[in-house]
Amino acid sequence: MSSKINTGLLAYGMSGKVFHAPFVSTHPGFNFVAVTERNQKQAVNDYPSVSSYNSVEELLADGSIELVIINTPNFTHYEYAKLALHAGKHILVEKPFTATSGQAKELFALAKSVGKKALVYQNRRYDSGFNAVKKIIESGKLGKLVEVHFRYDRYRNEISPKFFKEEPYPASGLSYDLGPHLVDQAIALFGKPNSYHKVLSKNRVHTKVDDYFAIQLSYPNDLNVFLTASMLVADIQSAFVLNGMMGSFSKNHADVQEEQLLKGIKPTAETYGIENPADAGKLTLVTENGGRSTEFIPSEKGDYTGLFEAVYQNIVNDVPYPITEEDIITQLEILES
Repeated sequence: MSSKINTGLLAYGMSGKVFHAPFVSTHPGFNFVAVTERNQKQAVNDYPSVSSYNSVEELLADGSIELVIINTPNFTHYEYAKLALHAGKHILVEKPFTATSGQAKELFALAKSVGKKALVYQNRRYDSGFNAVKKIIESGKLGKLVEVHFRYDRYRNEISPKFFKEEPYPASGLSYDLGPHLVDQAIALFGKPNSYHKVLSKNRVHTKVDDYFAIQLSYPNDLNVFLTASMLVADIQSAFVLNGMMGSFSKNHADVQEEQLLKGIKPTAETYGIENPADAGKLTLVTENGGRSTEFIPSEKGDYTGLFEAVYQNIVNDVPYPITEEDIITQLEILES
């Protein structure tokens, strides 16, 4: 394999256009060479040199492609990942990796047997807000953590026209849509929990899948981590709340990358990933006399390019990938429970 990785996308919908193509087209370690488009051929408008195949099978038959990004509906991930590995491709799979931990273990074992990499796309580790939280925890300013809350809230009372999001296929519902982000963030910061408890509910009229979930993760030293997502929150709550023995930190979900990418702003732009200063996190510390001191902490730049750099380094130089197989298996054990 050359130092540049020839890369193909299995779909060119919102995920392909926004979260993948801008990065494999601008990162110097990748050649964006092909995409699957069953109906409308739109990729050529954005990337004139990219080949457009009519089916996944046609793309996988292209011997020049070394890495396949599997960004198709959740319930297809396992099947397409197996096909790609058997075709001799490295794979980068959108969250959720699979519907079950058993499927994940099978794919990881298959990848090793064919000498290929099976990597999982967990881009929210590279959000500005998450990294602000990570930095605060690592600073030790909050002292012993008592409770942590991570949330993803939105208000969408209607049933989505995207059938694969609303039908009870494997890995469907909000728990498999936003759950992988929240659970992965908790695992990235705190590791595997000692125990967990999960609640799902269906609230929208005619919904067939969960549109609310809450997961409590219990960790050593009496730390409790609460993960919540809802499609029916009119007043959006803080996305991150940390309470410790010496203070608290709160932060809204203000990462701008998705919004910028939707507008066509490239990851190479100077303004890319820089939060609005008004969205700085709030740090409240207890003073020696029992009072309170408040400081607003601006977030560092968010940049999903870091994930693609990690993919490149893992495939080309065998540098360990930060989202480990153990992380993904733990995540899926929680989601499937």
